Amino acid sequence: MEVKPLLPPVTVNGVTLDPGRIADEAQNHPAPKGKPGHAWKSAARALAIRELLLQRGKTVGIAADPTETAPGQWETEEEALIRQVLDQEVVPEPADEARLRTIYDTHPERFRAPSLFEAAHILLAAAPEDPVARAMALQAAEGLLQTVQAEPRRFAELAVQNSACSSKANGGVLGQLTSGDTVPEFEAMMASMKEGEFAICKSRYGIHVIRLDARADGAVLPFEAVMPQLVEAHEKAAWLRASRAYVDGLVGKAEIDGIDLKS
Repeated sequence: MEVKPLLPPVTVNGVTLDPGRIADEAQNHPAPKGKPGHAWKSAARALAIRELLLQRGKTVGIAADPTETAPGQWETEEEALIRQVLDQEVVPEPADEARLRTIYDTHPERFRAPSLFEAAHILLAAAPEDPVARAMALQAAEGLLQTVQAEPRRFAELAVQNSACSSKANGGVLGQLTSGDTVPEFEAMMASMKEGEFAICKSRYGIHVIRLDARADGAVLPFEAVMPQLVEAHEKAAWLRASRAYVDGLVGKAEIDGIDLKS
């Protein structure tokens, strides 16, 4: 009695993909728990597309020319051939200044200079994976918040006594801050506060009692200043669209068995 393989062979224009290589590639593709077939399908699709691109490179006569991707690290010939095929045959839509200006004019508030903040904080350290410590830190922070709201002048004193941050030596003062100087959750809380206001913020480091001393919201930047950013975003999106369309075109003309690349 003939035993059929658990998974069908995958062929691309008559070339059979190595099942072992598909199995190895599957380890790089996440799948829902208990459904390893999803990872196999993703791996088979990726390798089938790779095979299509390699075949295309050979058909049009491209000679692989590996480049150095990092000091001492070079592309393989296959990687170089795929890159050269895409560079030669994928033609993204060029950036159109009028369209970019429309994007800018529709939502100019998205293109602001970084805001500046002056703040102080009291950090009650508690790891996110320790719910008991987080609950205790939050309770303590709520007590501190009530105290500083009633007696603002005590903030520095309480920072020295309670904060787990080195800023406690300066009464919790962090100085001038801008985008990227603090963790995103802390930055988002400052952006929502008014000058002179106190608030509690949860972060990956623990619970913070924040005092916002001053803020200067970034002005909307002129179109000319953000155009390079808009062009870069357009070029990335346009290349992705064009490369997908290019691969779809190769798939449409190919004979592929064992995996569906059109769904």
